[in-house]
Amino acid sequence: MLSRLVGTHTMPSSDIWPAVKDLLRSRLSADEFEVWFAPLAARTAGSTLTVVTPSRVYADYVRDHHLQALQEAAAQAAGVAVTVAFELSGEEAAPAPVTAQHVTPLNPRHTFASFVPGPSNQFARAAAQSVAENPGKAYNPLFLYGGSGLGKTHLLHAIGNEILARNPRVRVRYVPTEHFVNELINSIRLQRMAAFREAYRSLHVLLLDDVHIIAGKERTQEEFFHTFNALHQTGHQIVLTSDTAPATIQGLEERLRTRFIWGLVADIQPPDLETKCAIIREKAHAEGFDLPDDLVLFIARRVRDNVRELEGYLNRIIVYCTLTTQPANIDTARNALSPFLPQERHVAAPDIIRFVAHHYGVKVADLKGRDNRRSVAFPRQVAMYLIREILSLSYPEIGKLFAKHHSTVMYSVDTITEERRTNPALDATLTTFAEQFR
Repeated sequence: MLSRLVGTHTMPSSDIWPAVKDLLRSRLSADEFEVWFAPLAARTAGSTLTVVTPSRVYADYVRDHHLQALQEAAAQAAGVAVTVAFELSGEEAAPAPVTAQHVTPLNPRHTFASFVPGPSNQFARAAAQSVAENPGKAYNPLFLYGGSGLGKTHLLHAIGNEILARNPRVRVRYVPTEHFVNELINSIRLQRMAAFREAYRSLHVLLLDDVHIIAGKERTQEEFFHTFNALHQTGHQIVLTSDTAPATIQGLEERLRTRFIWGLVADIQPPDLETKCAIIREKAHAEGFDLPDDLVLFIARRVRDNVRELEGYLNRIIVYCTLTTQPANIDTARNALSPFLPQERHVAAPDIIRFVAHHYGVKVADLKGRDNRRSVAFPRQVAMYLIREILSLSYPEIGKLFAKHHSTVMYSVDTITEERRTNPALDATLTTFAEQFR
């Protein structure tokens, strides 16, 4: 029991706690009062006001931050000096029993080392690393958003794993928001709200995945609002993920929206082709597979922006190759992924060459010949680029089609790739071209 003597006068025996709460409500911010005093009960005996708290964490915070206000309010309500004491509530002080269905343990494979960085995710990864190194101090809260399958959950687990590696005694919990909602519903039904609140508000690090799910759920938003305040006010780290930015979450209360942007908001964009290839190589290496470059490119080009789908394709190819003992190549990959890929048109390199020649008004023979005038060389480079992009042929294979060395093909593909990045008109034209053959 924690207590501090304020005076020894005799206090009236009537219950002064409602009056004390009214005084505190008028003197504290609404957030402070709702988080730290609204849920509490108290009793009076003699000259002592005993405040019943759900945990020692609760008692310590009130004592360290609000004891003077509490003493003054109690003295005013009683008309005499008061001794304030704190008492734990016993059974309700224990965290709510958390069943297996409500616990999602950290995935030990999701670390910063296994997260493949690229231009689309560098900022989010750096922010997550900073939070893991200085929880509660770097960015609080950290809000990560982006489309499904881009690595948000991976970063949540990486943060948790890194924090625990540095200090195993830290109370870290990763929670999908759907689980948070289910726990809240069960706690209301079983009349275990005090235990539910303590289970979350005593955490050092809360990693909440897909927080947009609480949109439109008034009771859940109310409860999470107070949980957020309790953790933030004690300097404990909050990391949230969502499929969209806070400003665009429909049905989200404004008081939560403003809190979500208190710290740092970082987005994760779909990976570019190079990053997708790096992810495939990293995942394949982790499984003990060394894939040829043309197969890596083939997989990367079949997935537009979902890293999780990319990993699923790779896993299916690896399993298929293992079970059938077939080599890892493009033909095997096509067989493995045939149920999932759209029906591919039977397009051959000559079809692409004829299409490009017709568009630019040159002869096919010129594209395959020695003419290096700009009017011919540029369409030739475009044809090489499209064949590489659409058919995933190797540089030597493309070189044979044009009677050119593979280094010339590499130069041509690199040239068009770079110009496409800086020339919107060319990018639009090539996108239209590619769609003709897919």
